[in-house]
Amino acid sequence: MKTATNPIQHFTYGEYRRWPAEERWELIDGVAYDMCPAPSLQHQEVLGELFRQTANFLLGKPCRAFVAPFDVRLPEADETDDHIRTVVQPDLVVVCDSAKLDKAGCRGAPDWVVEVISPHTASKDHIRKRALYERHGVKEYWLVYPSDSVVTRYLWQNGRFDEPSIGAAAGNMAVTCVPGLEIDWTFLNPQEEPLPGPRSYLSSQC
Repeated sequence: MKTATNPIQHFTYGEYRRWPAEERWELIDGVAYDMCPAPSLQHQEVLGELFRQTANFLLGKPCRAFVAPFDVRLPEADETDDHIRTVVQPDLVVVCDSAKLDKAGCRGAPDWVVEVISPHTASKDHIRKRALYERHGVKEYWLVYPSDSVVTRYLWQNGRFDEPSIGAAAGNMAVTCVPGLEIDWTFLNPQEEPLPGPRSYLSSQC
């Protein structure tokens, strides 16, 4: 499989589907991003708890929750799957329109997207993916910093994301686009052990 070392190389979902299954990549406007290294234990614990709470709440409801790896294809118009140039694997998504779901994953914007931030993904999640989700009309986008117990939230209104809401991951936090769903952050109690020192997430990329 080709690598994304040449910035002028662009790929499609048709090519992406032929790459080795054991490798994890995302395409953003045709550019391939290697999802390395594997997520940390803390990342997986936080993501697992977020999925558990969300999936439990959605039992018997029309919306459904999915956790990575789960392909989200974001077409620009009505192009066929083979010609789509953007496919991402958000950490957690909620999809309320069943017509967007198929055997390959989701085609079209999910309602709610959550990315649990790691040092090597922070720049992509904050800049490229934020712009991508805004362009495609994701209703709500959360970026969760587990080491700092901070959440940045974006709501899509009037064709764009509002100014971000940044707050502590504490107590109960409502998911605006899924009425009744609240995330209970007590599992991420920062008082139980000292937090690590400051780190510059945005300076590190994979």
